[in-house]
Amino acid sequence: MKESDCIKVVKFGGSSLADAAQFKKAAEIILSDPARRYVVPSAPGKRFSGDAKVTDMLIECQKSASCGKDFADILKKIKDRFDEIIKDLALDLTLDREFEIIYKNLEKGCTVDYAASRGEYLNAILLAEYLGFEFIDAAEIIFFGPDKTFNSDRTNLFMAERLLSARYAVIPGFYGSLPCGEIKTFSRGGSDITGAVVARAVMADLYENWKDVSGFLMCDPKIVENPHPIGTITYRELRELSYMGATVLHEDSVFPVKIAGIPINIRNTNAPEDPGTFIVSETTAVNPEVITGIAGKKGFSVVHLEKDMMNQEVGFGMKVLQAFYDMNICFEHLPSGIDTMSVIVDSSLIKGKETFLLNKLSRMVNPDNISIEPSMALIAVVGRGMVNYPGTASRVFSAIAKAGINIKMIDQGSSELNIVIGVAESDFEEAIRAVYKVFCKS
Repeated sequence: MKESDCIKVVKFGGSSLADAAQFKKAAEIILSDPARRYVVPSAPGKRFSGDAKVTDMLIECQKSASCGKDFADILKKIKDRFDEIIKDLALDLTLDREFEIIYKNLEKGCTVDYAASRGEYLNAILLAEYLGFEFIDAAEIIFFGPDKTFNSDRTNLFMAERLLSARYAVIPGFYGSLPCGEIKTFSRGGSDITGAVVARAVMADLYENWKDVSGFLMCDPKIVENPHPIGTITYRELRELSYMGATVLHEDSVFPVKIAGIPINIRNTNAPEDPGTFIVSETTAVNPEVITGIAGKKGFSVVHLEKDMMNQEVGFGMKVLQAFYDMNICFEHLPSGIDTMSVIVDSSLIKGKETFLLNKLSRMVNPDNISIEPSMALIAVVGRGMVNYPGTASRVFSAIAKAGINIKMIDQGSSELNIVIGVAESDFEEAIRAVYKVFCKS
């Protein structure tokens, strides 16, 4: 494939486009590679600690307008922010007309989705002008159905035809349109989804997601000082780590590119020389640390059940889960023994319902003992390479034991992609540090 035939979709987060200086960094990155043909921007984020995000201010405008309060001062602050970017970039452009329309729509009682989407819309207009790219409104190519769910097939069809007719284009992130023409947004962080949807539509060779971090780290830097970066991670590993609390990429943004087999590269706008993290379907890359990452969450409870000869009672597990189903409670894990069964749930789902749940389970399965243990944390040790290294689980358990921490639960899938450990919430951070230390010596 010739370099000129390569297609990259690039998405820039709010902090990467917070002011004119960041615009210049982003533009330099985009224009340095002719393959970077389609750009998806977020709304301007915070410029400094204590600053306000443009999207938050727009939502504040809508809330004020819906209560009959004056919102002109807030909207002026937003306009001043964009005008400052225009001035500093020396653009021959004005957004006066756009702000007049937004003001009138706020007065008429526009939806929260409409107001929230205008930051991306306006930022995309500025970035397109600065780059010399075509501006394509996301409302024209991203569609939601009457039930307000994303219409993937229709979007992919229309978007592919429209974008491939444009050599270079900027498409605002975060929103699309309903059949009635109203603006509908994705969930917060949805510009990541837009970028992935665009990448799928044009069958990009690479989806670059530019943020203010140089990719994924092996664990939370608030817990472990200067954790190692992750060079390559598979979609399955990402899913495991994201589910357990690791946050860099919006989870829903993985699906469109995953089904198309398009790799993602998380990069840092402020350190473009860093390679970042590649997210791929499969890889033969060797991980020197054996594990890929460690993540976890607090706020779980364990429902313990004990009953003699439980393993010979047909339907025991089914009845236990039926009780949770009847109460609309999802479970996380089901560690069990011959005469014991534990159900791990998010504590918030059973708060205030503990007695009712215990009574219901007692009636349905008549256990010898039943109890609820609160304040558990779950830690996932994830790595595609663990299956090839004997003794990985032993190293994990030994590290935690040497730290003087009691393991309350162990769950390992047959794929050997991850090991999930339950510890007391008070031991959460120390357990993560212990596991990290044993696999990452330096």
